[in-house]
Amino acid sequence: MIPHSRSGYLRVCKVKRGSLDMAHTFSLRVYYEDTDFGGIVYYANYLKFIERARSEWVRSLGLDQKTLKSERGVVFAVRHLEADYISPAKFDDILEVVTDVHLSSAARLVLDQEVLRGKDVLFRARVTLIAMRDTGKPTRLPAEIRLRQM
Repeated sequence: MIPHSRSGYLRVCKVKRGSLDMAHTFSLRVYYEDTDFGGIVYYANYLKFIERARSEWVRSLGLDQKTLKSERGVVFAVRHLEADYISPAKFDDILEVVTDVHLSSAARLVLDQEVLRGKDVLFRARVTLIAMRDTGKPTRLPAEIRLRQM
């Protein structure tokens, strides 16, 4: 695990490859700033955790989001999100965010994401992503993502 210089989060990216399955794992530590007065992770921070994991997943595919935007004018946006808060994470916990592709098409990508402490699932989300031009108009997902999900 490597400390991240800006946020202090541990960033470990592993790709687990099965026959048709390709899940990505992102590790992080819960800091005091992530918690509420009761010492548990504030609910909105789970969304930050899964966003970071999605960014690292895209990076693990060999894509640079800054280059996608600057050279092709393509950015990703969350179109829909369903979340289930199952059990609280607490200060100093080591968590893993597992990201897996549920559904992929030319226009959208649906990801299943779980936040785990050990083997315990604390949070689960299904996230629908779309690609947009930097003008805000929808576009096809980059071929690099579509082809890797087939």
